Parts: sequence; structure tokens; C-alpha cells
Amino acid sequence: MEKRVAVIGIVISDRKGAATQVNNILADYGDIIVGRMGLPYQDRGLNIISLIVDGTNDQIGALAGKVGNIHGVKVKSMVTT
Repeated sequence: MEKRVAVIGIVISDRKGAATQVNNILADYGDIIVGRMGLPYQDRGLNIISLIVDGTNDQIGALAGKVGNIHGVKVKSMVTT
């Protein structure tokens, strides 16, 4: 399978309820994560994580899908190459 580079944006509105689950999933996919940046956006009560990943379409989709199924979390991904 061909590997692709993608950007995944994660917006967490329920930090207390979702942070542990999100971090556990990200740890499971740590082998495809190239870079990660997390920022608290206190004015809006949000936490934002941006990921650069290098994996197959299946791996990228599974990561985004699992994180996106968590209550209080929204995910968008963009496959670049």
C-alpha cells in the first residue's frame, strides 16, 4: 500500500471528557505521526491539535475516524500527497 502525507486537525470542546481517549488513540498511531502541535484556545474553551501523518489511506482514515467518534471532538483531514 502506498503511504501518503496528511494533515489532521482535531478540535476538542470537552477536554475533561475527551483528552485521555484522544491521547490513547494518538499513542496507538504514534508510528505514523510525524509531528504534533497542541494549543489551548482559552477564549473559546477549545483545545486544538494539529497532526502531520505519513501512512496509508486506511491508517489515516482509521485514526481520524476513531478520534472523530469521541464525544466533544471534531476532526478534519487533508491528504496532500
